[in-house]
Amino acid sequence: MWPAEATLAAAAQAVGQDPLPWFFAALLTLLVAIGLLGWALLGHARPGTGTRLTSLPGVAVRLSIGFGVIVAAALVFATLAEAIEAGKVLGRLDHILSAAVGPGTPARAMQVFAWLTHLGDPATLAIVCIVVAVALLARGEHTLAAGWLIAFAGNAVLNPVLKNVFERARPVHDQAVTFATGWSFPSGHSSGSVVAYGMLAYVVIRTVPRPWHLPAMLAAATVAFVTGCSRIFLQVHYATDVVAGFASGTAWLAICIGSLEAASHYRRRRMNRINRGQTTNKSGTDHQ
Repeated sequence: MWPAEATLAAAAQAVGQDPLPWFFAALLTLLVAIGLLGWALLGHARPGTGTRLTSLPGVAVRLSIGFGVIVAAALVFATLAEAIEAGKVLGRLDHILSAAVGPGTPARAMQVFAWLTHLGDPATLAIVCIVVAVALLARGEHTLAAGWLIAFAGNAVLNPVLKNVFERARPVHDQAVTFATGWSFPSGHSSGSVVAYGMLAYVVIRTVPRPWHLPAMLAAATVAFVTGCSRIFLQVHYATDVVAGFASGTAWLAICIGSLEAASHYRRRRMNRINRGQTTNKSGTDHQ
């Protein structure tokens, strides 16, 4: 073992032996980052019920950010996929961290994570998907409902495909709190939570008054992050599985939201042209 690897192994061991402070520090860092991003993005929104872009440059800014998110997430995923191969340093660090997390996590905290992990269960996400889709259709939000359903369906296809490509075995998890089967990389709970709760925040931004927008983003980030990390604490996934799930879910979420934003903008432009044409025709008729 190289000196650098020995240092990293010692660090992984130390984190695993007392993981809760590291978890809360990472969650706080994420919420600060999301808060700053939300403040920057929502600052371009027109006040009112939903977020509406006021110009083509506004759309371009958001789509550019979305494209950057997709590229960054893809790079993270590709790097992890290449680095977890058998015999490589990151794979060995995964094993060290996973083996230390179980004994290092208090039994009460383990029970809490065993409950929280159900927020990313396929059954839970299916219920969320159906309830929100019905609510959107009842409001007449047909495009948003279609995008919502496509987001869920796309991730439901993408994650199993990726798992079957990499075929990584799960870590040993004998803590008797929960059990999981199937391949490990990437984490389906992580990607599914990012897509589901990220899209739910987007639906809130598009349909409710502005004061709720940033809290929705922060709540979605919290739920997705906690759900993903619960898989590490329960030892049913390695840390890299969870990060890869976050990356793939974030990339797909960015694609879905970017597509809906572009469609919404161009639909409004088309309606504005139709309205201007009707106004012009009416004005011409009045003059006659």
